[in-house]
Amino acid sequence: MPLPKAEDLEQLEDIEKQWAVKAMHHAETYYNLISKIDMKNFPLTKIDDEIYKDFEETFPEIDVKHLDDKDFKTPQAKEKWRNWVNKYEKRVNEFNFGTLLRIDYRDDYTEKNTMFGVRMQFYAIEIARNKKGLNAELLKK
Repeated sequence: MPLPKAEDLEQLEDIEKQWAVKAMHHAETYYNLISKIDMKNFPLTKIDDEIYKDFEETFPEIDVKHLDDKDFKTPQAKEKWRNWVNKYEKRVNEFNFGTLLRIDYRDDYTEKNTMFGVRMQFYAIEIARNKKGLNAELLKK
């Protein structure tokens, strides 16, 4: 397989920048929302209850208070997530679009408190945090 041409790399760099801008905008918008509104009964998707139930049943080992890399980055975890995420391909818009995940629910999106994921992972984690009332703690800050 030949190496990409320089102009192709510049286009890839532009695409990465566009993705980063969109992901950061999404993160900032969401954090502003959860720090002003109790999200417990505010849906992120049309199927929040289904996503929450499926997530809890499929990933009982994940502590949404503080995410652990091993639950996302190991080969086994990646395969498990891939299978779970793909179930929502036709039902959730941008289901596999890259996004940012807060590691600890008590903190904002910072360099130390952020990891990369896909939109369905974001929905699973944040719907769980909202339903458990965890994000409501941010209202007190």
